[in-house]
Amino acid sequence: MAGHESGIAFLLNGTPVRVTDEPPTRTLLDWLRERRGLCGTKEACREGDCGACTVMLTDADGSRAMNACLMFLPQLQGKAVRTVEGLSGPAAEPHPVQSAMVTHHGSQCGFCTPGFVVSMAVAHLNGDTAHDDALAGNLCRCTGYAPVVRAARAAESAPVPAWMREDASFILAQVPRGSGGSAPGAFHPATADQLADWYAAHPEAVLVAGATDVGLWVTKGLRDLAPVAFLGGITDLARFVPQGDSLRIGAGVTIAALRAAMQTPHPAFAELLRRFASAQVRNAATLGGNIANGSPIGDTPPALIALGARLHLRRGPDRREMPLEDFFLDYRRQDRRPGEFVEAVTIPASAPALRCYKVSKRFDQDISAVCAGFNVTVEAGQVTAARLAFGGMAGIPKRAASAEAALLGREWSEATLRDAAGALTGDFAPLNDMRASAGYRMRAAQGLLRRYFHDLAGQPVSVLEVRP
Repeated sequence: MAGHESGIAFLLNGTPVRVTDEPPTRTLLDWLRERRGLCGTKEACREGDCGACTVMLTDADGSRAMNACLMFLPQLQGKAVRTVEGLSGPAAEPHPVQSAMVTHHGSQCGFCTPGFVVSMAVAHLNGDTAHDDALAGNLCRCTGYAPVVRAARAAESAPVPAWMREDASFILAQVPRGSGGSAPGAFHPATADQLADWYAAHPEAVLVAGATDVGLWVTKGLRDLAPVAFLGGITDLARFVPQGDSLRIGAGVTIAALRAAMQTPHPAFAELLRRFASAQVRNAATLGGNIANGSPIGDTPPALIALGARLHLRRGPDRREMPLEDFFLDYRRQDRRPGEFVEAVTIPASAPALRCYKVSKRFDQDISAVCAGFNVTVEAGQVTAARLAFGGMAGIPKRAASAEAALLGREWSEATLRDAAGALTGDFAPLNDMRASAGYRMRAAQGLLRRYFHDLAGQPVSVLEVRP
């Protein structure tokens, strides 16, 4: 397959395919079911919440679980896809996780089972035994998670079937990666420079990175996104670049990659990212997308603001940077000019006092009611610097200026924290909505600030640590 032929080229269950007659916002889910008859990939929520449409995606970076309902066909260029129909062997041998699901009675109605099995097969291939995390994005409607997790554990020791490793070795030789293919009406930049030139000339265009947010504009809003640019082939936007005592993170870095990179320098941030949606969403969503969509309840901005992150923007050849908190102006309104895009974020390489907390109705796979990032410097028992940032408390992610002022120059003590918690009422006037009342949000935010004091003192504060 030549690298510049028209159409989108990828592997489907081990077979090369080229799609030439579909609109650029055709989802993989619809194409699989309507054009290929592969109905094992189920259609359910169509917003990435249930995992019934989970498929396995493989490229040079490895294999991962993805939601087919939030993937547009151009995002598959140069990759390999396996649906539940592609998990069995050439002689119809079942995958070990399929056998284990039967043995341990992991299915009743079976509607969610294909998605579960694909997520389990990806984890099995990657040697991932954190089953609760791997399956958090798969909604069980009737069986219950216990037999499913028992099946995943039972399959841990089974060898990875040979056919499950074929995609990685076959794909690179047979299918061009990145921007080699094309979809009608879509732009496929290979570099940030190409994107900058094109976007400056087409400022009305929609940029698609992971499509975990933009995908809903199509599946739920039924919007026509043309013109559209797919950013998955821009490798220079997906890099981590150490810069002395800071770290520059490209806007195209996925949340999954960011979580892995934050484990050592910022473990509290990494733990927050464990609760960012699900594995399927984290594998697709990008840091730049989570910032640029301007959501007041995005999970990364509070932590980044607490870190003192600086945002890098680009329009054509022109670049500018600003403190991240200055980017958010009002609800869904940011300081971003037409044709300008998020290029990177720079954060300190170290921040030992950073802590990040998320309050939501469910521990896993849920949207924040309140999200907080705290970073306080204490010298000789006195607060010398403080950055307190919240999401879900206003129309934008925002620092708590009054609470910070109540800390500065004061003794680091519970009494000081109580005063700062009281000062939060001067910083925010939360809204009532379906996720939480204004009163609950304020009490939760105040409680998180007190929790921070005990967390820094080394006391157990997580719901996963505290025992009666």
